[in-house]
Amino acid sequence: MANLISSIFLASANGIWQAYLVLFIYVIAMVAVVVVTQKKAHGLNAYLIGNRSVGAWFSAFGYGTTYFSAVVFVGYAGTFGANIGLSSIWIGILNGIVGSFFAWLILAEPTRRMTQRLNTNTMPGFFEKRYESKKLRLITAILIFILLIPYSTSVYQGIGYLCEAVFGIDFKWIIFIMAILTGLYLFVGGYFANALSNFIQGIIMLIGVIIMIALMLASKEVNGLEGFRKLTEMGYGFRPKVPDGVGWLDRPGVIIMFNVLLTSFGVWAVPQSIQKFYAIKDNSAIKKGMIISTIFALIVGTGAYLNGGFIRLFNPNISPAEVKNAVPNMFLNNPLFTYGVLGFICVLVVSASMSTLSSVSLVSASAIGVDIFQKYSGREDDDKVVAIVVKSLSFAFVMLSAILAILEVNGIVILMSLSWGTLAGCFMGPYIYGLYSKKATKSGVYISIFSCLITTIVLVFAFGKLDGGNSFVSLLQKGVKRAPVIGTIVMVQSMVLTPIGFLVKKEVPSKETLDLCFNNAERLFVSKKSKKNASKDIAKGADNTDKNESLKD
Repeated sequence: MANLISSIFLASANGIWQAYLVLFIYVIAMVAVVVVTQKKAHGLNAYLIGNRSVGAWFSAFGYGTTYFSAVVFVGYAGTFGANIGLSSIWIGILNGIVGSFFAWLILAEPTRRMTQRLNTNTMPGFFEKRYESKKLRLITAILIFILLIPYSTSVYQGIGYLCEAVFGIDFKWIIFIMAILTGLYLFVGGYFANALSNFIQGIIMLIGVIIMIALMLASKEVNGLEGFRKLTEMGYGFRPKVPDGVGWLDRPGVIIMFNVLLTSFGVWAVPQSIQKFYAIKDNSAIKKGMIISTIFALIVGTGAYLNGGFIRLFNPNISPAEVKNAVPNMFLNNPLFTYGVLGFICVLVVSASMSTLSSVSLVSASAIGVDIFQKYSGREDDDKVVAIVVKSLSFAFVMLSAILAILEVNGIVILMSLSWGTLAGCFMGPYIYGLYSKKATKSGVYISIFSCLITTIVLVFAFGKLDGGNSFVSLLQKGVKRAPVIGTIVMVQSMVLTPIGFLVKKEVPSKETLDLCFNNAERLFVSKKSKKNASKDIAKGADNTDKNESLKD
């Protein structure tokens, strides 16, 4: 605490106070979100999915801000910018087209429709009711909770390291403050707070990315188009030079391909992104949200990777050890980035991370609170108690991730590289086939989940061995570096193997469930309504006939 106070005191002696002011305004804005949304999160559906009443702008910004976090701005942008230069921009462009536009086009409407008809507000709940299997709900809930902890922990560390470089405060205090803020507005406001904060954070991200790129282009190191020419001559242009003696998997084109596949298709099946479709209010909002989300993703994703591509202009001979802090150091070495601008850029990354963290925490808490506690505690009809449990778990998940980040548990950070791809691989086939095929069965889901988990473990150690690992730790560390390849393989595997379950015809869900899930439900509803109206008309006609007969008499 003494170090924190002294850091703030010293800030008043130089220009850093500007950065502190920007951060302070942001914190006040997040506190305001708590105040505004505190009365709207009554009931479990309101807390988890906003009573399915969220409009296009909030849904689109929520999807986009959950998609991009400190992992992209600091980690991916820094790593790919240093290794392959400007060509990494193709990852951001295809994230916008495939990961946003086509994800909304293909998944949003059937997801909203099915989850509403099945009356479910979580992905494990969807699997249970779509495939008529309680065990699936339990297994998928546990998987979500376990695999999202490494991801949220790494996001916290990304925030901490950048803010430490800008504000001069120990990263542990930054993580602690952000965790309290995130936990507070999640506990009080739930999905409404998440949606409103994501909208504010999305605006900050858009403005911040534009400012960031404009100032980078204006810097003497980049100098507008001159910087693109220099990077091309250095072999780090939009078509990077292939280094001599590099293996097939380490070629720039291959690196881009696997990362595009992982980050663009992985978002199709991770629950924190898919849940945004549960809450959107109608098909009109889906059409608008699809366009808004795509534009947002193209600006933010392209801007993040373009910024990373400038790293070699600031540090031509950057070493692998320096890549971790390459983006923060690049900002600090650009004199155009005043403390006020640095503070805003830092808030940009914090915004991207907090929106992701809040969505991940909400999904993880619901996996335990709704899909396990409510289901197995005998309180299925007691939404008030379950809502309190989910709120408490949201706060606990945030704090657990923060503690692991502060302790710098290396194993957690290593696993983060696999968590996204493994989770997407386990759910990809079951989720997409569940939306579009009546033949999908629970056997296919089990095949997908367990085969993807086994394949991930086998490939980690196989790649580790191929890269020269000789101990358990070195095998794991070297193998995880191939996470984009492993994630892509298990996603393809899920789509290929899940249909095997189609052969087990006795497990096809009941006609009632299939009618609810697909268009037959609407026809049945119309049919029943028509019959009911017809009966009323017949009865009314009979009454009129009786009255007429009475008048004649």
